[in-house]
Amino acid sequence: MIRSGPHTTQLARHLAIAWALLIAYASLHPLGEFRAAGDHLLDFLTAPWPRYWTRFDVVANALGYLPLGFLLVPAAAPGLRRTPALLLAIVLASGLSINLELLQHYLPSRVPSNLDVLSNLLGAAIGALIGWRWGGVLNDGGALARWRTRRIVRGHTGDIALVLLCLWWVAQIDPDTPLFGLGDLRDLFGLPPPVDFTERRYRAVEIGACICAMVGVGVIGWHSMRARSLWLLASGFVIALAVKAGSGAVLVPGGGAWLWATPGALVGLLAGALALGVVLWLPATLRFALAALALLAGVALVNLAPDNPYPSAVSDAWRAGHFFNFSGLTRLASALWPYFALPYLMALQAREGRS
Repeated sequence: MIRSGPHTTQLARHLAIAWALLIAYASLHPLGEFRAAGDHLLDFLTAPWPRYWTRFDVVANALGYLPLGFLLVPAAAPGLRRTPALLLAIVLASGLSINLELLQHYLPSRVPSNLDVLSNLLGAAIGALIGWRWGGVLNDGGALARWRTRRIVRGHTGDIALVLLCLWWVAQIDPDTPLFGLGDLRDLFGLPPPVDFTERRYRAVEIGACICAMVGVGVIGWHSMRARSLWLLASGFVIALAVKAGSGAVLVPGGGAWLWATPGALVGLLAGALALGVVLWLPATLRFALAALALLAGVALVNLAPDNPYPSAVSDAWRAGHFFNFSGLTRLASALWPYFALPYLMALQAREGRS
């Protein structure tokens, strides 16, 4: 039985909500002018099988819903045994998938598909079965919950920190941005780059964005830990680099894993590590102020950056076909992350002042 104690973490519930919102955006991306949907909105469920589809489409849709199915089981834990939680997770994920497909009737660029619903249901069911067996690690007494209690600050503050960290890792999948460069709103609003590309300008943006991100993320991570550890902090950046390398390997076979390792990014990593070390040595008040400035400066740099023409083939593949939903998901996480991180940083500072 999955039960919740008086101090149970709500991490699974927060992660499930965040992942569901990302799925919703990815399924409805790009948002444009709405059209009249016509009658018989549910006809697509009994329509003939789509003529054009690939195995990758099915697998990608299933993978998108697998984490949701996994997270919904422990998220439904209070008062529920494992089997009812499993069934509820499948029902909720299926309801989300069907409703999002219905909304696609109103978007000219999207077409609802019964195959998408089936593959989403398959992924959610597999995830829920995994959550039925191992989802308890997120709840009271579980391994992850014990680690969280020992390492991460208590309450919603700690849960939000872990949600932000997971979303930051998701944002690294986007191959279009400089390493750790987040907050680019130009694509969401259809704005052109303000300056033309030169190698020197782009390298400066890469270095600056990396330094700013490492300082901002590093301070947030440092003050989100109860038992502070430089090794634990460094492991968060190592995982982010692994995600970046993995996305490059999938998108660009034959050396794509190291696409991110440009001279500017490598210099930025070294300079960012040194800058973070200095900032963590400073008094807490100054540390928070510099982290906030770093987040704002990183956003400014990314939005002023010229488009890099070299990975254009990667960008085209990323925004087309079976990568389309993942593109919308990761680009949203990449664009909005600093705007959620900044108020969280201020909440951490207020919490530090009360302690």
